[in-house]
Amino acid sequence: MKKIAYIILITIFFSCNGYQKIVKSNDVELKYLMAKKYYNDNEYFKALPILDELQTLFKGTVKAEEVDYLLAYTHYGLGSNMLASYKFKLFNLTHPYSKYNEELAYMSAYCYYLESPKYSLDKTNTLKAIHELQSFIDKYPQSEKVDTCNSLIDNLTIKIHKKVFGIAKLYYDIEDYNAAITALNNVIIDYPTIDNQSEIQFLILDSNFKLAVNSINSKKIERFNNTIASYRFFTKNFPNDNRIKEANNIYEKSIKQLENFQ
Repeated sequence: MKKIAYIILITIFFSCNGYQKIVKSNDVELKYLMAKKYYNDNEYFKALPILDELQTLFKGTVKAEEVDYLLAYTHYGLGSNMLASYKFKLFNLTHPYSKYNEELAYMSAYCYYLESPKYSLDKTNTLKAIHELQSFIDKYPQSEKVDTCNSLIDNLTIKIHKKVFGIAKLYYDIEDYNAAITALNNVIIDYPTIDNQSEIQFLILDSNFKLAVNSINSKKIERFNNTIASYRFFTKNFPNDNRIKEANNIYEKSIKQLENFQ
């Protein structure tokens, strides 16, 4: 009760005299109480400089853990995700036996998730976020956050898949069919769980056909045979795909082209 009354009195006094007086005050206990108040009121800009100072002043004391905890979350509250992630990790290194270790390990990984850009941009942070979330699962396999982490990883994986597919399909769109075949096959190899495999395989089929059509005569036989092989793979693995009719037309045209070389 005394602490509550103290905070009320101090708040009334400093609300009239300004935040800077708290920052410049030599009363460490006051700063500690006000930093927590600012934090609890989501006034992170005000809490941050005071907590930064207290982190040094309270190092090695019983209050150090709480200050480090509040400081990490203050950076998170300010949207500084990478700095917050670092602070969450640093907390666990500094306080290896804290009851907050699992919570902050998750938060460190989650901050990377928040920094993952939309799929059309560089995927480096997305890959790092997947790594961090998986590391949390490996370290805390019984955590109630495991399902959440798996869901976040799924979201990030979809983003990666969209990115790599978009790059590969670009070759098809600009009619560089040789490069498209290589890139689309690499997507299948590197990302075997990608959802739109039927679309990718059809694009490989169509790229093979268009490459063959536009080839010099000495390469046509090989490339039309590649087209037929792609057709057989596509129809065997995706017999109910809505592009089957178009695939059949490609096959029939390829057979007719090969008949010209007999």
